[in-house]
Amino acid sequence: MVRVLMLLYVIIFSMYTTEQTHFLQENFITKINEQATTWKAGANFDPKMAEENFVKLLGSKGVQIPNKLNHKMYKTEDESYENLFGKIPRHFDARKKWRRCSTIGKVRDQGNCGSCWALATSSAFADRLCVATNGDFNQLLSAEEITFCCHSCGFGCRGGYPIKAWERFKDHGLVTGGDYKSGEGCEPYRVPPCPYDEQGNNTCAGVNQRKRITDARECVTEIKSSISTKITDTHVTTTI
Repeated sequence: MVRVLMLLYVIIFSMYTTEQTHFLQENFITKINEQATTWKAGANFDPKMAEENFVKLLGSKGVQIPNKLNHKMYKTEDESYENLFGKIPRHFDARKKWRRCSTIGKVRDQGNCGSCWALATSSAFADRLCVATNGDFNQLLSAEEITFCCHSCGFGCRGGYPIKAWERFKDHGLVTGGDYKSGEGCEPYRVPPCPYDEQGNNTCAGVNQRKRITDARECVTEIKSSISTKITDTHVTTTI
């Protein structure tokens, strides 16, 4: 009986350990790199970090695989992409194609906050604006505003809907805003980056998240306050 209990304990402990950290173990990363040819995997977090701390960073909602019921939600074909045989380049790097756009290729830090949906959409929007204007517009847009002030888009650090963020951009635009404590733009991001441990691993455990602003008037006040201090700055592009 004791042996059976010990065996069960070992199995359960092994399953728990595997579930929590298998994607950060060196042998798992090595297997990925043996297959990957265009990128390299690495351990950016402490292997002992609990899975729940990763899950709360995955904030994108409403993103699912197309099926018969929702296929119209996604663009599945385009006449522009037909007859492209031999025209698609073997190698392509957007950073080199649009060198004037410093935002392209920039990886923003969401900190201990499930705001990936807001950082991804606002960053893509900024990149597209730069490309469309041939580099005349070359600034980061405010992930802070879309994360905490668009109440129809999501729930702040608890996740949100990328498609709703794009609808917000289309109807209302977005002010400029750089990274944490950058002082760039009208409304910079206010969630601090996750600290690093002694081994240099990024950790998002035990850090307080910035609370979602529930009062729309507070959002307007914050943004107006930021804009008023930069009234002579070209960063004031609230109609974009």
